[in-house]
Amino acid sequence: MHFKVFKNTVLLFVVVTISCAGKGGSETEKNEQADEILKQVQDDKRIIVGANRTNVYLPLLKEKRVGVVANQTSVIFKKEVPIKIEPPKSLSGQHKTFESTITLHQHLVDSLLALNINIKKVFSPEHGFRGTADAGENVKDGIDIKTQLPIFSLHGKHKKPTAEQLEDLDIMIFDIQDVGVRFYTYISTLHYVMEACAENNIPLLILDRPNPNGNYVDGPTLEKEHSSFLGMHTIPLVHGMTIGEYAQMINGEGWLKDGAKCEITIVEMKNYNHDSTYSLPIRPSPNLPNDQSVILYPSLGLFEGTNINAGRGTEFQFQRYGAPFLDSSHYTFSYTPQPNFGSKYPKHQDVLCYGEDLSEIKAERRFTLKYVIDAYNNSTDKTKVFNTANFTKHAGTEKLQQQIEAGLSEKDIRASWREDLNAFKKIRKSYLIYD
Repeated sequence: MHFKVFKNTVLLFVVVTISCAGKGGSETEKNEQADEILKQVQDDKRIIVGANRTNVYLPLLKEKRVGVVANQTSVIFKKEVPIKIEPPKSLSGQHKTFESTITLHQHLVDSLLALNINIKKVFSPEHGFRGTADAGENVKDGIDIKTQLPIFSLHGKHKKPTAEQLEDLDIMIFDIQDVGVRFYTYISTLHYVMEACAENNIPLLILDRPNPNGNYVDGPTLEKEHSSFLGMHTIPLVHGMTIGEYAQMINGEGWLKDGAKCEITIVEMKNYNHDSTYSLPIRPSPNLPNDQSVILYPSLGLFEGTNINAGRGTEFQFQRYGAPFLDSSHYTFSYTPQPNFGSKYPKHQDVLCYGEDLSEIKAERRFTLKYVIDAYNNSTDKTKVFNTANFTKHAGTEKLQQQIEAGLSEKDIRASWREDLNAFKKIRKSYLIYD
């Protein structure tokens, strides 16, 4: 079970009341209950992710040896259930009952094993199979405690599955929740998985999921000379595509080594379009805890390439930014980063940082440079702001740093992107699956 919303409060004690199907019963009754739950989900007008459309892809997996590229977001949703979280009696006069929903779900790997699908191994991206590793932290190979399946890291020594790892597989599944930003490394993992599958003649099954920032395309386009795992392709910072659509572009544009093509099958979503508003029910990575952080991530993610903290080491990751060298007379907000879940060594650990809190603003689903520009302009020592090589990797170009340092306005900087963005949008259009 997972809470659909995240609260930045501490509940000392909660009483949870859940209305759901009765317990017990025969296996037949349980299966009938499961079928009914799935029917309820499929019959409504909510977005149905590819993983939930088991009737489409299970026939493709029967009697096959299967590998799965997955993390904590790779789940099959079962049902949304109303809950009430009530404060303990000692606090009942101070706190109101909180009403919300929880989403019952099961990990894709667990579900497929229960359906007697022959899963041989799991491949994990950045942050690991259970999604607990820090950003950029090497993830080690291992064994999944629950299933005893071997796990091979794609964010350590090998970012691409090896021929040896693939030799006993008939098909691969890729099912990871992305957020639609070029330097969010899951699309780089997708590239390497497609390349390895193409080289070893293994078909790839992609279970598509929504892009919460899929309603727009924006930002500077990556230049080939600045390609890295933070950006492998000549696309804008915000690409506006789902994983399935992006896979089609990788194939179609010949981006795989030697122009190879990967045999892909995409299990499409139902009831999704690029204007859909989608609330991620599970953190896609440790430092994107809620919708606010996901929406602000394209803009605040650029701080990762600077010496300015973007909320890591707090409970408001990518909802604030600050540094000890930002002007305290301009920024009245301050905080001190401390090690926590997802950030063992946050930038400016134990040092008071001045900056801006964005956790309560109404975040718009768009990309902006105003936060980076404002931070640079109001730094007491501008030489401390940019880590040039890292910022260039995030921006995909050296020009953006140069433009900010030269004092260009956001409007003028945006004008320099226009031609590249228009060209990309034309290319993107031919690969879209959803309106």
